[in-house]
Amino acid sequence: MANNFTDDDDALLAELGIEVEKKKQVKRTPREERIIAGFEDIQKFVSENGRLPRHSEDGDIFERLYAVRLERLRELPEAMDLLTDFDGGGLLSGAAPLVEDEELDDDELLAALGVEVETSPIMELKHVRSAVERKAAEDAANRQRCEDFDKFKPLFEKVQRELDNGERETRPFELKAEIQKGRFFIVEGQKAYVAEMGESTLTDQGRTDARLRVIFDNGTESNMLMRSLQRALNKDDAGRRITESVAGPLFSDAPEEGDSTTGTIYVLRSKSEHPMVAENRDLVHKIGVTTLGVEKRIAGAQLQPTFLMAQVEVVATYELYNINQTKLENLIHRIFGAAQLDIQIPDRFGRPVTPREWFLVPLFVIDEAVEKIRDGSITNFRYNPDSASLVPRESI
Repeated sequence: MANNFTDDDDALLAELGIEVEKKKQVKRTPREERIIAGFEDIQKFVSENGRLPRHSEDGDIFERLYAVRLERLRELPEAMDLLTDFDGGGLLSGAAPLVEDEELDDDELLAALGVEVETSPIMELKHVRSAVERKAAEDAANRQRCEDFDKFKPLFEKVQRELDNGERETRPFELKAEIQKGRFFIVEGQKAYVAEMGESTLTDQGRTDARLRVIFDNGTESNMLMRSLQRALNKDDAGRRITESVAGPLFSDAPEEGDSTTGTIYVLRSKSEHPMVAENRDLVHKIGVTTLGVEKRIAGAQLQPTFLMAQVEVVATYELYNINQTKLENLIHRIFGAAQLDIQIPDRFGRPVTPREWFLVPLFVIDEAVEKIRDGSITNFRYNPDSASLVPRESI
């Protein structure tokens, strides 16, 4: 139990044989003081607003900072131990989602939120460029002419073609782990290619980093750090990662470790008695992609114009892993575009409808196309109806 006695009182009690517990003076490190001060800011916000800080994109920037900081504190054992005695309101005991980059400090968090700040000695935020952003600006300024750009120019041209035909797509940049050798990004309106990546190192703060050689599509390059590219992508509202092309084991009997099923490509034959279908039943196939079970997709086929208002037979299916179903379906339809079935049928109300997913293609050619999708060579082929085979597109 702590005491409120003066030094004279302590001396008197000592003479009476009573031991007095001295109040311990706790010496904290600067880091611990910062953690406590940051937590007290959150407590003050909760006291003034009667609720936890939120991540609302149109909310106050400080509230968003407090929300991210609280999530980090909940996941940091050191902070949980340090703040237990301060957490009378139980702020640290609530469940919260993990932040996507738990290595960001407050400057980087604010920079990611679009605010240029520098922390002053008395914890005031001033609207000036932070050291983080100055470093990012220096990285951009240090770009130089890429002497061997002729070697990389065809890669950028190929990536653009694959973006145009749907083999690749762009996605918002999210995690530093996405930065790897051989990957493409869009930053500040330019395509960036990570041509080289040095060995991983640890910063003074214990964070991973690596030196990169980054080639840009304007013929320049930069010898920048991985965290610098990460900051540039986070700061850029239009910063994107360009996905890999549709190559590799896209279709298999079982997914590889880490894969997730996203759909099924199916091949159907129609039981329609339409003269064109009846005469070519073994060649007329519908090729589609579904995220539902195939049986659910074809339920009630006789009532749907897309199924030729008739029952259908499933003749082949292939599981789809980690692929944009719609874009892959469009790619397949372009490959077989020359053999698209030109047929018009009336719907339930007698209105003429022209289905677009039926093709005059042998099943073995569809199997061959799937194999070429698997090995990534499909973009070099198109279907030739005259020879009923896949041929190099230059020969068509």
